[in-house]
Amino acid sequence: MIIVVGGIKGGSGKTTVATNLAVIRSTGGHDVLLIDADDQETSTDFTIIRNERRPDGAGYTSIKLTGPAVRTETLRLADKYEDIIIDTGGRDTTSQRAALTVADFLLVPFVPRSFDVWTLEKVSGLVSEMQAANPDLQALTFINRADPRGQDNDDAAVVLRETEMLSFVETPLGARKAFSNAAAAGLAVTEIKPQDPKATEEMMTLYRYIFAVKEASAPKGARA
Repeated sequence: MIIVVGGIKGGSGKTTVATNLAVIRSTGGHDVLLIDADDQETSTDFTIIRNERRPDGAGYTSIKLTGPAVRTETLRLADKYEDIIIDTGGRDTTSQRAALTVADFLLVPFVPRSFDVWTLEKVSGLVSEMQAANPDLQALTFINRADPRGQDNDDAAVVLRETEMLSFVETPLGARKAFSNAAAAGLAVTEIKPQDPKATEEMMTLYRYIFAVKEASAPKGARA
């Protein structure tokens, strides 16, 4: 399965989601490729830290790609890995569009703030354009950095549920220090000690949802 974590709004935690999914999937015994297609190269930095601090290395393969090479190299490598996760950053770039031409899923995290949700129309337009080139593309959205209390989460969820181009997933990730603390150490939130049970369960709920969808889906035909 090829998963793109993207969108057009920075600061929504895309790299955190991408790296956590890559780590959890690989520690489960799967052969995973993490592609950093973001100019900020945060996934690459995360992997460098992880390789330095773990005697067995990152546990997954990581490469940096940009532009049209995201499509061509992903297609070339697709048969060599069970799953490919692509971190495309928070802008509508050539790299993101190239990734979406070959992706099975686009994951779009949204922070529960009105100015973030305003970008939903633009994201929907991007998904519509890319589904013309890749009819099998499925787009999912969920709330990231959810507030511990207040109306913002509910207001954002109402708006996200109403969009036709993205399916809203009830798997919110909270605004928890455990996510940033884990990232700084090159770890998934499931690996830090002491554990943050809530952060771990939130990430595992998202992970199980995504890969349950994979297991339930019929095998995809050969990609052009």
